[in-house]
Amino acid sequence: MTGPVSERWLELSRRAAFSSHRLIGWIYWDPFAIEQYSALGPDPFSYYIATRGATLADAGNDAVAAAFYSISPEYVSVSLDDCRAHTTFADGAAARDAGVLAGLREYVPEICDDLATLAGPLWEAADALPVAGRVLFASLREWPRPDDPLLSAWLAVNCIREWRGDTHWAIHIAEDLGQIEAGILDGAWRFYADDWLPRSRGADDDALAAAFAELERRGLATDGKVNDRGFEYRQKLEDRLDSLASAAWHHLGEERAVQFLDLIEPVGSRLVERIDATAGPNWMPAARERVSR
Repeated sequence: MTGPVSERWLELSRRAAFSSHRLIGWIYWDPFAIEQYSALGPDPFSYYIATRGATLADAGNDAVAAAFYSISPEYVSVSLDDCRAHTTFADGAAARDAGVLAGLREYVPEICDDLATLAGPLWEAADALPVAGRVLFASLREWPRPDDPLLSAWLAVNCIREWRGDTHWAIHIAEDLGQIEAGILDGAWRFYADDWLPRSRGADDDALAAAFAELERRGLATDGKVNDRGFEYRQKLEDRLDSLASAAWHHLGEERAVQFLDLIEPVGSRLVERIDATAGPNWMPAARERVSR
């Protein structure tokens, strides 16, 4: 879509993005899914990268690192190499998907039937989105779609979520923000302490120092801390993203978008609690409320 986005659709876009992150994120730290994956031979540490990037992995490590943007390319490469040394990316993704079905039915059984009925409309919305410049999204959209409607709906939401992610990074590229600068700004904007967020994505002290120097040069940080201007700048990036990402929910239509929200919002915190229990309280920051600490 083009032109200004109404406040109603901006709010729906924000809520849908937040709910999508909650519906999807827990699986990347799910013990059962990781167990299924490691049974194929790879080390559990490679599970996140190898299964999230499975649809693009055959294009090469650099392609996946480019799509993931703020995650250390070295970590991406080591993870993908570990997976391909033991199994196929399709089998790795299938192990994750087995965890998706098992987990949804165990943790949020009350949404499963209704979510399954949205598989067709969600894929129609994904198929209506422009593919240009969104490489991870494109690879997900071309991936074989399962017969199981619940898994299909989950994968469609993930596809739309990664379209937003590709768009997010396109905005950062247009702003000439490096991967570590992006992590610093995002972590500060989310009130994560001690640069936890960029460090969690592989940044070391030297990389952080260089990134802060660049942010200070641009007036977005002062004395090793993101300043008010930096916070305002990061918020503008998010507002721009919410506006662009509303396209998916426009394609779904307001009635079904609200239906999706009515399903996921009541159980979203339960899925985040799964991340807390399996990985800790900081992971999957986009699925968490921004609360000043």
